[in-house]
Amino acid sequence: MKLSALQALVAAVEEGSFRGAARRLGVSQPALTKTLRELELELSTTLVERSTRGVTPTLQGKVLYERALNVARELTAATDAINQMGGNMVGTLSVSAVPLAVMLLLPEAARTFGRDFPGVKLRIVEELYMAHLPRLRRREVDVAIGGIPDDLASGEYGIEPLMTTRMVPVVRKGHPLAGATSLADLGRLGWIYTGVTSDAGYATTLFAMHQLPAPPVAASVTSTLALLALLGRSDYAGLLPEQLCTHPIAAQFVVAPPVAEAGLPLQIGAVARHESLVLPSVRHFIAHLHRAAYRLTRETG
Repeated sequence: MKLSALQALVAAVEEGSFRGAARRLGVSQPALTKTLRELELELSTTLVERSTRGVTPTLQGKVLYERALNVARELTAATDAINQMGGNMVGTLSVSAVPLAVMLLLPEAARTFGRDFPGVKLRIVEELYMAHLPRLRRREVDVAIGGIPDDLASGEYGIEPLMTTRMVPVVRKGHPLAGATSLADLGRLGWIYTGVTSDAGYATTLFAMHQLPAPPVAASVTSTLALLALLGRSDYAGLLPEQLCTHPIAAQFVVAPPVAEAGLPLQIGAVARHESLVLPSVRHFIAHLHRAAYRLTRETG
């Protein structure tokens, strides 16, 4: 099985046409079609189907496509590692980060890292809820920045604590309970939960920490923009890291009621697989994150 054949399959599936795949790979359409046909003959199966809607993978094609993506990621990572170990700081560094890191840590870290290593391209994905770090475990990202979960395999990951925060309740500006002094008062509202489910969400944990029943779920979101949009136009409540409450973007929409109960403590850290930590770009980027976190901590007291 040739690498060029796997690349042809990936391009055909992602482009949705042989013409687009050929253009992407810089080959003729007949050459690409021949490559895919030879791959199908080698495996004695049909990998893609052509119709008026374009090219779609069969079940067998989907299986090979997913494996081919892993092969491509591993080869790219190996190439980047070899280049960087030889002193040639080039490649792509993929980062998954929670909103707090995207808004407060990454602007400074990306600025200084980009200044020192212009040959390394940053690719940043925002993740609101990172309890299971799915992108990191699927090797789709090199570094994950967010709340440090309890279920990390210590032998598989390296953890770098960066800063601490607290998740605090927020409501829209002008909300009737914007001056609430008790978490129990806010517990009667509908809540916007952050994450795919509410079972292990931060709101549930916060209320349990103060011996209160979990507040009713109005909606669950996986986007900071969605959270702010829903809170800004409703009487729901939600949670934000305390440093974000006064950020210019969030402060347009929400305020933090002065409840007596303490917010939910959260340790923000950078997590990477041990095998990724051999990459100089990963080690240098984490160092720049530490500098950004130190500067932010000093500025906010």
